Amino acid sequence: MPTTGGDPTRVLQTPRIAAVAGIVSGLLLGIAILLVRLAVPEHAEDAVDWIRATSQRDFLRTALALLPFAGIFFLWFMGAVRDYVGAGEDRFFATLFLGSGLLFVAMLFVLAAAAGSLLAVTDVSSSPSAGQLALWQYGRHLVLALLTSYSTRMAAVFVVSTTTIGHRLGIFPRWLVWLGYLVALALLFAVGTTSHCELVFPFWMLAVSSHVFVVTLRRHRSGGRAGQGSREGRTGGAGR
Repeated sequence: MPTTGGDPTRVLQTPRIAAVAGIVSGLLLGIAILLVRLAVPEHAEDAVDWIRATSQRDFLRTALALLPFAGIFFLWFMGAVRDYVGAGEDRFFATLFLGSGLLFVAMLFVLAAAAGSLLAVTDVSSSPSAGQLALWQYGRHLVLALLTSYSTRMAAVFVVSTTTIGHRLGIFPRWLVWLGYLVALALLFAVGTTSHCELVFPFWMLAVSSHVFVVTLRRHRSGGRAGQGSREGRTGGAGR
């Protein structure tokens, strides 16, 4: 849509704070996943004890308060990564990047809604009925399935696509490329069999966000010369 009364050469620039969004999202997501893991038992026979346990319900309430903000900052993280990559991304991997990232956020919110149902169908002031226990078992299974089977697989695709883009463009150092592929393998095959393995995804986000933030900060201090970030990434990748 054409505009009037403005400078035609002016373009929107990504705020520098966007690079910090991945760090915030990684921390919030890691804490939320850990709280969900501590709050939701893996065994169905623990239903009655969970309903009467105030601490576990408090863990879940805290996780539900953190998850929406983790998803919001994750979108900022995606934007920061795309800005760092620039216009050189491949359409195939760019589609995987966007699709898997958006699906991950959607599943994260569905997981939060399902986890909230565990609190809604129980009443700690009275003994749970058979119907409450049945609904609780359904919600428990749904939460664990979303966490260990579906959202983590989308996270693995997101890690693979992001790492491949960074590797082919030479903007990720070698250690970050190896870390990305190892994290993707863990999310694809180890989650569900290894306890708390989901936490490798927030750890990877922290690593990528820290790298992007450092390179962006150096680019800003040196005057924002075009292509400097890519050259630094290639130099770091070749030297490590």
